[in-house]
Amino acid sequence: MPIKTTVAMSGFIAATPQLTYSEQGRARMYARVGQEHWTRNEDRSFTQEQSTFHDLVMFDRAAEIAAERFKKGDRFIAEGSVRDYERPNPDGTIQRGQQFAARRIGHDTATTNYQIDRTPRHTRAQQAAAPGREQAQQAADAAPAAPAPAPAREPHTSKIMVLPPPAPTAQPAPIGM
Repeated sequence: MPIKTTVAMSGFIAATPQLTYSEQGRARMYARVGQEHWTRNEDRSFTQEQSTFHDLVMFDRAAEIAAERFKKGDRFIAEGSVRDYERPNPDGTIQRGQQFAARRIGHDTATTNYQIDRTPRHTRAQQAAAPGREQAQQAADAAPAAPAPAPAREPHTSKIMVLPPPAPTAQPAPIGM
């Protein structure tokens, strides 16, 4: 079988994601996202061009999860498709544009420090439904700890920690160049 490929985009969350629900109860997450652009110079250095900004949408349970996990400034990689849309303006004109409809989204591993919880989903669901002492222990485990100086590699936690974007350098190394 051939390798399955899909359309993807990467960038940063430019504004706080908004979660809304349709009259039928369908979840929709909207985020304004940005993409940085670079030009390669003859001396093999790079010059940062102006960033562009776009609309990203997600639907259903994936939208609810993404709205919980993503904040302004987070760097992401998303899989989905580009869609054209038309929307009426209050003045009667039609606004046309494009949006990226993401089916999947994740934090960019090149710029985000995070930990993975490999507990099977059914086990997490059972733990969440457990009465009494186990729930108290889970709440204690989930409480944020006082920050401590971090070693080069800190122990794994279940929290996602987002690093600030890397500072611009004279010669960034874009992927694929």
